[in-house]
Amino acid sequence: MMIAGVSRVSGLMTGWLQRALFPPVCLGCSSLVTEPGTLCPSCWGQLRFLDEPWCTVMGTPFSLDLGDAMLSAEAIANPPPFARARSAVVYEGIARGLVQALKFRDRTDLAPWMAKWMLRAGAELTPECDLVVPVPLHRARFLSRRFNQSAELARAVARGAGLSYAPEALIRKRRTRQQVGLGAREREANVRGAFQVPESAVPQVKSRRILLVDDVYTTGATVAAAARMLKRAGAGQVDVLTFARVLPGDFRAEDQGPI
Repeated sequence: MMIAGVSRVSGLMTGWLQRALFPPVCLGCSSLVTEPGTLCPSCWGQLRFLDEPWCTVMGTPFSLDLGDAMLSAEAIANPPPFARARSAVVYEGIARGLVQALKFRDRTDLAPWMAKWMLRAGAELTPECDLVVPVPLHRARFLSRRFNQSAELARAVARGAGLSYAPEALIRKRRTRQQVGLGAREREANVRGAFQVPESAVPQVKSRRILLVDDVYTTGATVAAAARMLKRAGAGQVDVLTFARVLPGDFRAEDQGPI
């Protein structure tokens, strides 16, 4: 009993010391907060979470509740190769800052916290999923960046949902241009034929229900091209989960900020 009590006190002291030396800071602006992995009130107020009512396929929100299983004009006019897409937040303000910090400033420590919001958004997807697959980087870009931000998010999502993680199930066989500054049709052409399921991964993919993970859904060109390859390799179903979403009408080809 005494040993257990000493261990408990020691653990409390260690936790107190860690918080004193390394106090938790806001994920967005680095101001002090009470709990790690949280946002200060100012940054929290800038987040726009995506929630129902939304298109059951695209996950884009409706301004009015139109009833169950309602589809957006986009889903009707141009049905995607994936079954459903969901995103946690709108790509603006602090959400945009988090994505860019993860992607361009090596803030891989953000991925587990961002994944928690993604798991909330994908609550209806994960119970029906067998395998989590990240959108891959080309080998040359991976070597220059040293990590794949989508893989960091996918790994955390898989861990949080208790699912298998398969980063090798999909590769980017062709180096594509950066999507920044490209219009919707240019983005689609840029990633057409860029992905491949290696022969060694086909048995892992075949007939499985796959959750495809990326950081931002912009026009959907990237995840559509990746989902199409997974389906061609025999995947039973592909759903898409991203941290942020550019809402229809918000995308501008001339936007200079990187995505």
